[in-house]
Amino acid sequence: MKDFVNSASNKKNMHMRHIEDKVLYGGVNGTRQAIFALRDMRDVLSGVKEGNVSVKWDGSPAIFAGIDPSDNRFFVAKKSIFNKNSKVYKSATDIDADTSGDLNAKLQDALKYLPELGIKGVVQGDFLYSRNDLSTKTIHGKRYVTFQPNTILYALDADSDTAKDVLNSKIGIVWHTSYVGDAFENMNAVYDVDVSGFKTSKNVWSQDALLRGVTHVTMSEKDTNDVNQNLSEIGRLFNSISSSTLKYLEGNKSLAQSIETFNNTYVRKGETVDDTLQHVDNLIDWHKMRFQKEIDKRKSDRGKTVQAEKRDELLKFFSPKNKSNLKKMFDLQKLIVVVKLKLINNLNSMKKIDTFVQTKDGFKVTGEEGYVAIDKLGGEAVKLVDRMEFSYNNFSPEIIKGWDKAGRN
Repeated sequence: MKDFVNSASNKKNMHMRHIEDKVLYGGVNGTRQAIFALRDMRDVLSGVKEGNVSVKWDGSPAIFAGIDPSDNRFFVAKKSIFNKNSKVYKSATDIDADTSGDLNAKLQDALKYLPELGIKGVVQGDFLYSRNDLSTKTIHGKRYVTFQPNTILYALDADSDTAKDVLNSKIGIVWHTSYVGDAFENMNAVYDVDVSGFKTSKNVWSQDALLRGVTHVTMSEKDTNDVNQNLSEIGRLFNSISSSTLKYLEGNKSLAQSIETFNNTYVRKGETVDDTLQHVDNLIDWHKMRFQKEIDKRKSDRGKTVQAEKRDELLKFFSPKNKSNLKKMFDLQKLIVVVKLKLINNLNSMKKIDTFVQTKDGFKVTGEEGYVAIDKLGGEAVKLVDRMEFSYNNFSPEIIKGWDKAGRN
């Protein structure tokens, strides 16, 4: 799977699509890319080929660091690094002028300690912890050193050498993307960082996101056969969907986004879609209700008419032909999710750090946030996330998040 991970992209790593949403946003080529990504991961996990997979860590904030090609000075930055007027911080004064609170403290620590790694070029990662984020907890009878940047609580055996390294460090970072280019505005993302090229620092627990030795844990013959059957059905469904429907959604990002928003209402409630034809009808009704709310807000007849015209224009898309193709598209997404979950379950067996979510009743075991693959055709990153677990936990008010803690803002 080296052609997965070592691909360069013309895009910055700002937002990754869920692999099933490539169908929504990517048209024919995007759907094909999602299928190829699943096939390649199947081949790796069934032992047919070697390759690496990246783990998606639940860190925060996103952080960029390295050498500014314009003046060869070390910098740290937020995601605004790639804005038209990019912001990079090369001194404590720079950080103080633009940030405050917990973000300020983490960026100050990053600027102070990350130069010790000898980073060449520009890399992107996720901040895992600073010293005041670490704690020792007993969970299910076992003593851990823990940190919780977001939704997932990461737990290291308190007696392990790794836990000791973490306790002796000042900050923890996981790196997942490097950038190539002679200026920030034209840099391209390469979804692969190997920290073995970094210098060692006792102050920085520096990890890369690569999940090594994947082929040492292969899928069972039954899982492989199931995935193969699912992929065959995915191919059949894909070929039965009119390309015009997929192309229309690819060209109408606002409609695709509204469909994704509607689908996320199920994720937030922890519900799956059973009847995809009914799902299409529910989607239409949902759009009608959204427009009705906008119509009701307007005081003038003209304002109400404008919203009604927008509603009628959008509803033209839901012709009998497109409704039939949308049903097939949702069926296709469901099957992609089935395969994705089989792959995730196998990848989770390689977990080296225990992961939990915290509820008011205690801690509950959870999987990794997810995994990252790079499609072969477009070089774009797609994420494989168990949305009924991680995304539901992320939305759920019943789950205590890292940002809920005192001192975090």
